[in-house]
Amino acid sequence: MKRSSAAGYKLDITHRSVFAIAWPTTLAYMSTPILGMVDTGVVGRLGDAALIGGLAVGAILFDIVFTTFNFMRASTTGLVAQAFGAGDDEAQQLVLYRSLLLSVVLGMATLVLSPLILAAGLWAMDVPESVAAATSAYFVIRILAAPLTLTNYSVLGWLLGQGRATLGLALQTLLNGSNILLSIWLGLTLGWGIEGVAWATVTAEALTATAGLALVSWHHRNQSFLDRSRLLDKVALWRLFAVNRDIMIRSFCLLFAFAFFTSQGANFGETTLAANAVLMNFFLVSGYFLDGFATAAESLAGRAVGRREEQAFKDVVRLTLFWGFVLAVVLLFAFLLFGPSLIDLLTTNYAVRSQARLYLYWASITALAGVVAFQMDGIYIGATWTRDMRNMMLLSLAVFLAVWWVSVPLIANHGLWLALNVFLAIRGITLYRRLRANRRATFAG
Repeated sequence: MKRSSAAGYKLDITHRSVFAIAWPTTLAYMSTPILGMVDTGVVGRLGDAALIGGLAVGAILFDIVFTTFNFMRASTTGLVAQAFGAGDDEAQQLVLYRSLLLSVVLGMATLVLSPLILAAGLWAMDVPESVAAATSAYFVIRILAAPLTLTNYSVLGWLLGQGRATLGLALQTLLNGSNILLSIWLGLTLGWGIEGVAWATVTAEALTATAGLALVSWHHRNQSFLDRSRLLDKVALWRLFAVNRDIMIRSFCLLFAFAFFTSQGANFGETTLAANAVLMNFFLVSGYFLDGFATAAESLAGRAVGRREEQAFKDVVRLTLFWGFVLAVVLLFAFLLFGPSLIDLLTTNYAVRSQARLYLYWASITALAGVVAFQMDGIYIGATWTRDMRNMMLLSLAVFLAVWWVSVPLIANHGLWLALNVFLAIRGITLYRRLRANRRATFAG
């Protein structure tokens, strides 16, 4: 095992060490919901509710595909962080290369299966014909970025596992910054509409993958070539598969809940569907802000596990939860105060604006409802406690569907938003209750 200087320090978890990872990661993730708002704004300026709905449904389909595959980023972060904590440079390199190999395989498989994915998604959501047409126009272009997107997940996971959040910020800024500029230019200036938004994403993913692979090559320029037998070691590959499998199931359930939310909104008509799509951007803003501290939890918890330092692990949990709650309260009041203005910015359609204002308070509380779930996800990924993370997600999804079944017939779209917030809260509660038992088992002896 080739050891690095990381093996020689004591892991001291402080507010500063949490923020050293959280603030650049938050800035990086913050650009993603801004991108979503820009895309919605570009399409919303066309004044057609069907196009807004088409973009929302298309985004959900890609969330199902790519966020289900977000295990590429998450598992890479957790395993690299543990190897980094143990001071094993070669193990970090092996995790990255195995992840990149899997990214190419899964990306190409996604391209081959894309016609089936589109057809199944439109059938399952049962959206109006006008929305389906807009979704198809967007999907067939954006899916071309599949191998590039998964490659970017792997590279970002490697950087975050090592705590190199500033470089992660640089890549995410390149990805989302170029996407935003291209969406405005292609979608509005050149008049390509929803197709221009899709081409902007493909181009931005290609630019970022090129930069990321160049960074990987530079970092490993002085390291010896890894032989095939070590890269394809069965035990290591099985561990990667097991972690990825659990995170994939968890991610699929999460995206199923969001897809179900969108499809059920469509049952109330195009206007309500579009209003929910606008308000989901508020949830995405909350999520990407909270993900900064969750990512800090992934990296630091993984290091603590790799170094077998239980007190450091406890400090990670305590500090990231504290700052997560502070941020959630700030977001709650910000959305309540400035939400109406943001709604007006995202759509010019008067009916959609009116509907979105009606449900604004539901979207505003999503950050507070979900803060524990976000932070526990980070802890569990860093510690690779993925089995419990999967099981608690399945339980929470069952509760979500039960609340939907009872509340929607009584209070319509309000019931749909209630079910979403309960889903977020239950995930956090169940994961937190399993925390002590998992910690004791991991650090025993």
